[in-house]
Amino acid sequence: MKYRRVRIEGGCYFFTVALADRKSDLLVTNIDALRAAVKAVKANHPFTIDAMVVLPDHIHALWTLPQGDDNYSMRWMLIKRHFSMSLPKTENIKMTRMYKRERGIWQRRFWEHTIRDERDFYNHIEYIHHNPVKHGYVSNAKDWPYSSIHKFA
Repeated sequence: MKYRRVRIEGGCYFFTVALADRKSDLLVTNIDALRAAVKAVKANHPFTIDAMVVLPDHIHALWTLPQGDDNYSMRWMLIKRHFSMSLPKTENIKMTRMYKRERGIWQRRFWEHTIRDERDFYNHIEYIHHNPVKHGYVSNAKDWPYSSIHKFA
């Protein structure tokens, strides 16, 4: 099935990317591997991270792509691949994933929203930064260590 996604060259997008096992804490226990994956992809396929939060089982991010570029899907695929390759193969892999040579760490898809205007942009930054509070990880957003809120403070 081919998903229809809005693609705007140089656009700004909000993403939610999740692990297959929503009870996992792989993203925070392997935060250095995730950071390395993002850094490697940004080096070869630049983009701006306007805001980002990493929770144990999912990521929220707000990105702006360079002018003339709309390929956020490729970037997420590469980040997922780099991260997955850095981990030992200990997860349970379903036959359908084995057939497609997938690890089973990530959900196959991700959710994206095209940012429409400045208000939408700032509303999503606020959502990203307060997500650890919403999930009960901290009582103050500034206390969550895996957030871009520290760049804003």
